[in-house]
Amino acid sequence: MTARPLPETPAALVLRRAVRTWLAEFAPTGVVAVALSGGADSLALTAAAVNAADAVDALIVDHGLQSGSDRVAAAAAEVALGLGCRSARVLRVRVGGTGGLEAAARRARYDALAAARDGLPVLLGHTLDDQAETVLLGLARGSGARSIQGMAPFADPWGRPLLGVRRADTRRLCADLGLRPHEDPHNSAPEFTRVRLRAQVLPLLEEVLGGGVAPALARTAEQLRADNAVLDELAERLLVAATDGVTLSIETLATAPTALRRRAIRAWLVAGGAKGLTDKHLRAVDALVTHWHGQGGVAVGGAKPGTRLVAAREHGRLTLATRDQ
Repeated sequence: MTARPLPETPAALVLRRAVRTWLAEFAPTGVVAVALSGGADSLALTAAAVNAADAVDALIVDHGLQSGSDRVAAAAAEVALGLGCRSARVLRVRVGGTGGLEAAARRARYDALAAARDGLPVLLGHTLDDQAETVLLGLARGSGARSIQGMAPFADPWGRPLLGVRRADTRRLCADLGLRPHEDPHNSAPEFTRVRLRAQVLPLLEEVLGGGVAPALARTAEQLRADNAVLDELAERLLVAATDGVTLSIETLATAPTALRRRAIRAWLVAGGAKGLTDKHLRAVDALVTHWHGQGGVAVGGAKPGTRLVAAREHGRLTLATRDQ
């Protein structure tokens, strides 16, 4: 398909530059998939991608959560082909109820995209505004720098070229192209935390702090990702020094700075099968090293039904083993 040219407007220049920069760094082959919802962000991303990439396949997820969602998905596929996508596929999914509607829909969406991408990176329409919301959500969790470093530009296979682009620019580009984005009712439903952040919290912060809040939060996330990359590398060296391949040396861990020690412990737990680790878990396991007074092991998530995955201190080493409940 021939790509529909972008107009020479400010919004088009912003989107084109963002996508070209991302492609040059993360997708040298120039062939990508785009997750297209029909909303302004993903429509603008698709329009920019077909003008910058060698080939673009559009993947449209139909969650089936609203009446007429099949028509919305079909319309998005038609627009994708009109913009110049090589192909457009509708992926119909069934959304479960575990963990709430938002989380269940997200899992179903990402699973479908992962299965359909055919080895290609998948571009997502997350903008600077989405990044700011993500940082605020991370702050509320209080799980340290990792939780407020936001979304990465590329976490294989997920690509986010628009993390430096404002949501207003994606809407302007759609208007410049004469496209009418689909307005998902869920994006204005107050029962969703992210919607309340977008509609209430961020506008209030902008008013109280005099503007510039979203870009400041996005810059914070970018700086923290760079810092975290260095700390993770140093923690990996500590982990290599402390491990015998299975357990960790208490003595080696105890002499390390707290930030590195906890990162090393976290990496060890994850490699051992732990899931859903919280700050409480990490602090409790860390206490086995630094505040040992004979306490028992710490159960961490990730075991099979009927068992527990337990980190414990034994003979001067940290161990991780499955125990019957």
